[in-house]
Amino acid sequence: MSLDINITVIDREGTEHDFAVPTDMNLNLMEVCKGYDLPVAGICGGMAMCASCQVYILTEEHFGERNDDEQAMLDEAYHVEENSRLGCQIPITADLDGLKVKVAPEEL
Repeated sequence: MSLDINITVIDREGTEHDFAVPTDMNLNLMEVCKGYDLPVAGICGGMAMCASCQVYILTEEHFGERNDDEQAMLDEAYHVEENSRLGCQIPITADLDGLKVKVAPEEL
């Protein structure tokens, strides 16, 4: 039985998008954003080898831990903040209910 959680994504123009996201489909945040046509490229396909899915976690309780690959990529990325994460490294689980993120600026 699927449990849907609520996630809010703020796009680069500042518009908030509220989504009900299933937890039983093995999705990550990058895939959710791409599925709703938000400007998250995911060029590497979710391998933590680019930062085109970088987001800022706005709900502190949902920050989680960065793995070594994610941290290494963020060390090389632009526009990195203390609350930066790669969307591809955030699996959609029930404990993310209420997550709020903002899409990072494009790398230039």
